[in-house]
Amino acid sequence: MISKVCIGAVFATMNRASTAEACVRALALQTRPPELVVVADNVSSDGTADRLEAMTDLPFQLVVIRMKENRGNAGGVEEAMELAFARGADFVWILDDDSVPRKEALQALLSVDLEPSVVRHAMQIDPKSGRLTWPMWVRCEREWSLVEELGKFSGKDWIETRASWTCAMISREVREAVGPVNGALFIRGEDEEYPWRIAQAGFTFAGVTGAVMDHPGPENIVRWSCFGKNLFMERSLADWKLYYKTRNMVWLKRQQTGSLGAIAMAAAYAVAVFWIDGPSRFPLVWSAVRDGWSGRLGRWECHPT
Repeated sequence: MISKVCIGAVFATMNRASTAEACVRALALQTRPPELVVVADNVSSDGTADRLEAMTDLPFQLVVIRMKENRGNAGGVEEAMELAFARGADFVWILDDDSVPRKEALQALLSVDLEPSVVRHAMQIDPKSGRLTWPMWVRCEREWSLVEELGKFSGKDWIETRASWTCAMISREVREAVGPVNGALFIRGEDEEYPWRIAQAGFTFAGVTGAVMDHPGPENIVRWSCFGKNLFMERSLADWKLYYKTRNMVWLKRQQTGSLGAIAMAAAYAVAVFWIDGPSRFPLVWSAVRDGWSGRLGRWECHPT
């Protein structure tokens, strides 16, 4: 059980004032609220920063970072997380702006007796389906299984998992060993790369079953297996989302397994896009693969304003 620690909750947002405010309100309603909430506003034009800064009667300090440029979710969380630790947080709880932790989520996370070297995380539930927002790898006895429903874990306070990003609680110990989030990934890649670095540094993950967060899941998701790995793709992704997802995964696979792994990942995404959306998007996929292969990260030059 963790007691007498400073918890900082962080998330990034852009042009979703009502959504961001709802997330802050959910944090304020926690039975054990955080001491600090840091929101990175990616140059919103809808008054998001002003609306958040006008919130009063909160049980924590709310800091809104007015980003100088749009750095996506990865860059926003990077800056928010670093500020939270600089302000004295012992643990940083990573959220999305549309994630809504249930009232006892943070209290449950802190009530389980796990070492700071274990990255504990809440269980994400899709409010529409009642299932896990994303399928999750869980160790069942000696085997890893991909599960989709929370009910399978009844009677257990926590379960060993393979990775987590949204809803993960990062200790200062883990941050000092692993370093900051790679903001250059912009979006759709930090959720894979940062947990990988954590695992590479020898830390483990655990899902706390009593800590639940409502978080909408993707619609029209397609799952397939390639080279022994389960991959997921959403149908008809916006061009910018498809670009970042493909680029970042090719780049990451090259860091993890070298050139052959990156080639295999590029081929898998090309086949998946052809199968799901047809050949018209091959030029976009090729551009993403080329940039991922060469390590050209950051904001895409064609990203919509």
